Amino acid sequence: MTGAGRADFEFVVEATAGRARAGVLVTPHGPVLTPAFMPVGTQATVKALDPAELAATGVSMVLANAYHLHLRPGEAIVDAMGGLHRFMGWDGPILTDSGGFQVFSLETLRTVDEGGVEFRSHIDGSRRHFTPESVMRIERLLGADVVMQFDHVVPGQSPHALARDAAERSVRWLARCREAFEAMAATDGRAPQALFPIVQGGIHPDLRRAAAHAIADLGDWPGYAIGGLSVGEAKPDMYTMLDVVDAELPRDRPRYLMGVGFPEDLIAGIARGVDLFDCVAPTRMGRNGTAFTSSGRINVRRAELRDDPRPLDPLCRCSTCTRFSRAYLRHLFASDEMLGPRLLSLHNVHFLTDLARAARAAIRAGHPLPAPPEITSRD
Repeated sequence: MTGAGRADFEFVVEATAGRARAGVLVTPHGPVLTPAFMPVGTQATVKALDPAELAATGVSMVLANAYHLHLRPGEAIVDAMGGLHRFMGWDGPILTDSGGFQVFSLETLRTVDEGGVEFRSHIDGSRRHFTPESVMRIERLLGADVVMQFDHVVPGQSPHALARDAAERSVRWLARCREAFEAMAATDGRAPQALFPIVQGGIHPDLRRAAAHAIADLGDWPGYAIGGLSVGEAKPDMYTMLDVVDAELPRDRPRYLMGVGFPEDLIAGIARGVDLFDCVAPTRMGRNGTAFTSSGRINVRRAELRDDPRPLDPLCRCSTCTRFSRAYLRHLFASDEMLGPRLLSLHNVHFLTDLARAARAAIRAGHPLPAPPEITSRD
C-alpha cells in the first residue's frame, strides 16, 4: 500500500448490512471501531470536556481544526510542545480539518484565486494566505493521524456553475496537497499521517460523480471524505448525495461525512455506507441547555423540570444520567453554574457515541439499525 500515508493505515470491513458497514480503522494511535462519531475539538479541546471524560464515554477519535490552531496558538507552538496529541493530552487518534470551511465562511474577509485564499484573521484582522502547500505544512506540524486536503467549500444549495468551479478547483488543489504532503513525509522524519481527499459537488449528482472519478484518477487514498453537506441544503438533498457517492467510492476504504452528526443524520449516513462523522452540535447544544435523548430533544431550562426527579434520559448510562436529576440540571442552568453545560455536553457526546456503537453492534449481529429519536424538540 503506497501513497498519501496508505502504508501506515488499514481499514478492515468486518460485517455489512445492506450498505452499512462495521469496520476497524487502524491508526498509529490505536484503532477506531466504525461507524464512529468524532467529537469536535476545534481548538485542541472538546469544549468543556476533559480528554479522560471523552475516553470514558467510549470516544476513540477526535477532530481539531487547522485554521483555528494556525491563528492561535500557531502550529509552530503546537509542534514545539510535542505535537497535538501531547499538547491536548489525548493519546488516541486525531483528525484535523484543513480549515477550508472556516476560510470560505469569511465571505467579506477573503479573496480566492487558483493559488489559494487570502483572508483576514477573525481574531485580530491580520492578513493571511492559505495555499494547498501551506495548509499541508500546518497539518504536518500539528501532527494529527488523519489530515484533510485544502478544498474550496461553497454553500450546499449553490447553483451548478459555482459548485462545479469549487469541485474542480478542489481536485486541482488536491493534486498540490498530495505532492506537498508526500514530499514532507519522505524527508522530515515525522510520524506517519494519512491524507484524505474531499468529494465536493454541492447537490448536483453529476458533479459528485465527476469529483469522485477525478480523485480516483489521482491515485490511491487511505480514506475519502464527503464535504459540502449540511451547509444549507435540505436533508433529502444531503441523503441523495450520499446515495450518489456511495456507488462511486471504493468499498474497502473508510468514508467520512464532514460536519454531520445529529442523531437522525448519523443513522441515515450509516445506512448509506458512511463510517465516520463529526459535528459541533452535541457540545454547542449542551452549552445552551438542550440534550439529545431517546425520546427526543429536551431543553433543561423548562420550568416544569424544576422538581423532576427523573434522570435526563432513563435509557442512558452516561455519568450525567446515572448521577443527576433533571431538577438538578435545570438548577445548574438557572443558576448559571458552569457544571450544567459540562454535564449536558458530556451526555450529548455519550449519546451520539453510543448511537454509533449500537449501530455497529446491529450491523455485526445482522439486526436493523437502531431508530433515531424523534426530531421534535421540547423547548
